Parts: sequence; C-alpha cells; structure tokens
Amino acid sequence: MPSTDDASGDLPVTGAFVVPAAALHWRFSRSSGPGGQGVNTADSRVELSVTPLELPGLTGAQRERLADRLAGRLVDGVLTVTAGEHRQQRRNRQAARERLAAVLRAALAPPPPARRRTKPTRGSQERRIQAKKQRGELKRARRRWD
Repeated sequence: MPSTDDASGDLPVTGAFVVPAAALHWRFSRSSGPGGQGVNTADSRVELSVTPLELPGLTGAQRERLADRLAGRLVDGVLTVTAGEHRQQRRNRQAARERLAAVLRAALAPPPPARRRTKPTRGSQERRIQAKKQRGELKRARRRWD
C-alpha cells in the first residue's frame, strides 16, 4: 500500500475501505487569484472525481448510506472535490485526496446511537411552574391601577 502522502495510487478511506486508483479521475486547470506569471501558466488547480456508488468493496448498507448522505453533492452520480489553494499541483493533488477521503469517511460513518428520552426532574418541573406563576403575577400587578 502506498504512503498516504503519495498523490497517486489507491486512496485509503478507513481501515477496511480503500478507493482504487483506477476509480479516481483527475482534472487540472489554472487556479484563480494572485500569483503573477506562475498562476497564468501552470495548471495547479485540481479536481478529483469518483463515482462512490460504484466503488468495489462496499456493502449494500454502505451504498445506501453513501447515496443518502451524499445526495446533495452528487452530480450524475459523481462526487467531485477541488483544491487550488497551493501553488504546486502536487500539494493540491494531496489536498484533494485528503478532502475526498474525509468526505467519504464522514458519509460512511455509522449513524450515532438514538437519543435516550428522559423526563424532566420533579424539581425542574416545579421551578418552571413557579416561574410561570411569578411572571403571571407580575403581569397581573401591572393591570391594576387605582
């Protein structure tokens, strides 16, 4: 397995899930913003695309979770992340890989356990009722004037 700082090769997402390099599609363009001559000539901005629902090694539940959680980010079934904040294309490639791994890791994470419903304590209920009565009494006192 290549090291994680390699800008090519398979992309490790979790300990058990790796995106194969063949599934990653790269696109390069010129970055925007200041930078002088370098920004006008170098294609340092990176777009990294993957079709997450077609990745090998996913279970049916993981595919459903990906489809549900990435629904707003998928365009024709393709997930795309961009990086253009660095001057070197290599660093932008690594930033895009890290972003893609983070997005997939968050989407694959199991849902949190359901919240255990609790009842308010008797003391908190009494304090709430007492505060309501006090507020009502204050408003009642404002109404009366002789």
